[in-house]
Amino acid sequence: MKKGKGQVGFTLIELVIVIVILGILAVMAIPKFINLSGDAQTAATNGVAAALSSANATNYAARSENSANGVAVANCTAVSGALLGGALPTGYTITSGVVTVGNTVTCTLNGPSSTTASFSATGIN
Repeated sequence: MKKGKGQVGFTLIELVIVIVILGILAVMAIPKFINLSGDAQTAATNGVAAALSSANATNYAARSENSANGVAVANCTAVSGALLGGALPTGYTITSGVVTVGNTVTCTLNGPSSTTASFSATGIN
């Protein structure tokens, strides 16, 4: 900082150096934040798949006890009916697949931006 004749302030070179340092920091930090969106979508899809697996287990237990409880599962897509709201969140689909009674199969959940995750479905009448 230059002091002379009653003026106080930063020199042009000091300001340029600060701008260059901030630019270097920004170039290093931005790529780390750009990929956060993809990671968040993958995590959200995995979370919905985990909810489907949990709903499937709860549905199977409830329906095994009393056939009036829960929903029948003969296809992977039927598991979404066991969720609390009775439907998948917007932007998610389940790949159709046959589930026979008493057998557990691995189903695929398709999420936003082509993210996918697996969940289990157990067939029950």
